[in-house]
Amino acid sequence: MDVTDMVDYNVEFLNPTDLTSSFFCLSKTDPSAGFAFDASKVAGQTYPEQADTSSDGLSDALRLRLILGSHLAQYLRRRLELEKDHTCTVGISTNKLLSKLVGNVHKPNDQTTLLPPYTSEDGQDNVTLFIDSHEVGKIPGIGFKIAQKLRALVLQRPAEFDHGLVYGGTKEKVLVGDLRRVSDIGAEALEQILGGAGAPYSIGAKIWGLLNGIDDSEVGRARDVPTQISLEDSYIRLDTILEVKNELMLLSKSLLRRMHADLLEDDEAVLTSADINIDNTESSSLSAKRWLAFPKTLRLTTRPRLPQNPDGSRNRSFARISRSGPMPNFVFSLKDNVNTLAKRLVAEALLPLFRQLHPEKSGWNLSLVNIAATNMVGAASEKGGVGRDISKMFKRQDQVLKDFKVTEPDDVLPAESISDNDLMDTAVSSDKTAVANTTKLRLDGTRGGSEDLPTPSQEVTFATQDRWQSEDEDMLDEDAYRCEECGAVMPLFAMGAHTRWHSHS
Repeated sequence: MDVTDMVDYNVEFLNPTDLTSSFFCLSKTDPSAGFAFDASKVAGQTYPEQADTSSDGLSDALRLRLILGSHLAQYLRRRLELEKDHTCTVGISTNKLLSKLVGNVHKPNDQTTLLPPYTSEDGQDNVTLFIDSHEVGKIPGIGFKIAQKLRALVLQRPAEFDHGLVYGGTKEKVLVGDLRRVSDIGAEALEQILGGAGAPYSIGAKIWGLLNGIDDSEVGRARDVPTQISLEDSYIRLDTILEVKNELMLLSKSLLRRMHADLLEDDEAVLTSADINIDNTESSSLSAKRWLAFPKTLRLTTRPRLPQNPDGSRNRSFARISRSGPMPNFVFSLKDNVNTLAKRLVAEALLPLFRQLHPEKSGWNLSLVNIAATNMVGAASEKGGVGRDISKMFKRQDQVLKDFKVTEPDDVLPAESISDNDLMDTAVSSDKTAVANTTKLRLDGTRGGSEDLPTPSQEVTFATQDRWQSEDEDMLDEDAYRCEECGAVMPLFAMGAHTRWHSHS
């Protein structure tokens, strides 16, 4: 989180003579929204643990800002655990790179602040000391291939990584401090080593900045709807169909819960209805929700281990294989519980995809399984069409179209007070008057055209109208269905779809 503006706002209101009785304001419009804190000390853990108290004016200003950030982080962590029952780990620093790295120092459920000084001429600042202790492959933004080139630069040979290792590790670790001590190392030297065809522009300067704790990338806004929801787990050995089913079941439950958490919102129309009976069951809690987006694709990914070599060793492989299929519609049901939906998802969708990936019944050995919900429909757009609900459009149509609605004049007699003979006479008289008025308008030159007189196909006799009305009444009695909720009349074959529409609206 980029909390620069909040820290700037609260620094101005601190009392330097009484930092222990400070108040962190969370709203510029509501001075009472916030919390009391002690601005004389950091909240949570620090790096280094025994911080040097000597500092200059710049370090004092930065230290004070980091102290405010640490107390805000502690406040958010406590609220998150109290209201959502979730724990988290937080790193507090001046950019994304340092915050990510320092947040890993004390895990789980804790926070760490990287204290100043952040710069020095002799390289003894806390940022340099902190970065130098990390393996080059652990720096965010440095991938495996670039890390291997950096290791080879220090070792003067390719780094070994292929024997007896778990995925994601390397046998020969090279620290950032080791790389920094290479002679003539710098942005230009890294550009010559890492640059070339297909390499990003100024890759050397970018990597050298990361190795020195410099990261100018902005913190992006979180999406209202994720582009995909992906869950995976790794295994030492997964080689039986029973184990695969069990793992797919666990991943399916987690995927469905994530879909409910990330893609559902409260349905205001249902929450305001007096017909809702609230209880503690899972299905009733979801009945007052609506989908923001629908993932249309289900993807299954596995990572098979390569067969053993003749000498008993096994080469490492990062290759994954995937198959995709349409997301079953039943996963969007809010009436069934997660266990029921997960069983159907495994049996009807995931296992068929798994058999496409691994047609042989045995002999495969999996080190990773991943399932993902992708291809979101109804995600955020420039016009704000997030999960637009057609039922809400119909509910607002009277208000939107009221200026365009045609109303009858007040002096029109009720239909029941007019007899059939009067109606026939009035119709004939009206037709003659209309023809006369039309002719007059044409002679005046003010109006004319083929649409002013009804064509033969537009002239409908009352006998025909009576026949149509009789057929409609017969259909209503025998072949039609009237909805008890909205009163709509429809053919019997549309009854099922209309009932499902009510259950989702």
